[in-house]
Amino acid sequence: MNNEIKASGGLHTLIPIEDFKTVLGLDDREDKISRFSLVTSTLTIEQYCMRRLLRKTHFEYIDFFGDLVIPLKEYPVSKVSAVYSLFAISPSEFIEPEFYQVVPDCGCNEDIPFSLSFSPAVKRWRGLTAIKVVYSAGYADKKVPPDLASACLELAAWNMNRYRGRRIGMTGNIRGGGKDGEHFEMAMPENVQSLLEPYKRRVI
Repeated sequence: MNNEIKASGGLHTLIPIEDFKTVLGLDDREDKISRFSLVTSTLTIEQYCMRRLLRKTHFEYIDFFGDLVIPLKEYPVSKVSAVYSLFAISPSEFIEPEFYQVVPDCGCNEDIPFSLSFSPAVKRWRGLTAIKVVYSAGYADKKVPPDLASACLELAAWNMNRYRGRRIGMTGNIRGGGKDGEHFEMAMPENVQSLLEPYKRRVI
């Protein structure tokens, strides 16, 4: 399976920068570190969850082996713009919507993997080797689930404190075994991990 992503414009963050600054009582002088903290935290969260969480347009190529139910990589799906059949020796062809349906329905915002369910007629198409799907998936701006937004806010605030203290990767001094020293901090606070647990990638 090959997946190409067309990113949308704007700041790549699960919460608006204005909300982040308001909650933390920040002013415009801290815009740069706020943006960096939010984008870094959002990318870290997506990596931890092993999925794209913000809404984007995806161009996905899926090998066809005869299965009539084909899972899509990203979810929740808000819209399927086009589906094409790809053949070994002939040009690709647009597949009319009457030959497939999206399960569950587009736009329902269910946080579960989505699939395309094809008509049995597809099996009669000679030389069909793959399906190309153009679709939008992920959460829209300002419609991110509250616990996911909270995870981003908490992680961004935690990162900001690290950057401000110039202690990236290290915690403060600790004592143990008669020695003072430093140790590496965890990559993500446990409370943030707990909030993200329901959003880790699920496989059908």
